Amino acid sequence: MANVFAIHSVGNSIVTYLRNAYPQVLNGVDLPACGFELVSSGELAGDAGDSTRITLYLYRITVNEHSRQAQTQSAAAARPTALGLDLHFLMSAWAGNARDEHTTLAWAMRQLHMFPILDASSLSPEAGWGANEVIQIIPAELPTEDVMRIWDALDPAYRLSVSYIARLVRLDPDVQQSARPVVATRFVHGEDAS
Repeated sequence: MANVFAIHSVGNSIVTYLRNAYPQVLNGVDLPACGFELVSSGELAGDAGDSTRITLYLYRITVNEHSRQAQTQSAAAARPTALGLDLHFLMSAWAGNARDEHTTLAWAMRQLHMFPILDASSLSPEAGWGANEVIQIIPAELPTEDVMRIWDALDPAYRLSVSYIARLVRLDPDVQQSARPVVATRFVHGEDAS
């Protein structure tokens, strides 16, 4: 399980993996030079330019439906459980021509299809991942209406995009006292307690 830097670490790790795996030549054909960027809403709304790039934008975070906390009072007193999250990413292609846009996005989609698992060795270290930590990257079906709403809320015009979910990101609770503070009252023998 990881700390609060895990959300950024997952996006950064996906982009780093794609950047490092991107070849210059594929099947004897030169691929366009391509940048890979993890972007915020503000960065995505900036000037796109004509540079060929793939952006990864975190547009939604949800609590994982299979790991929701269902603690009883006695369990809550023992130790809080980790918060399980699913990260919803939109991967978009940016290029000055259709060939570069289609080729780079197809390559990135194929890479995530062939290698859909990020383990502790491929996750950036700032989140303090455990040795057995695994994040699965899966394609997500995002209705056209939802895609259009996302792009309508942003400044640049629509770009060819595909959505993915990174699951299961577990955030550790902060280290706290091992028990709740003790509340004590002293009574002296013979005094009225009321």
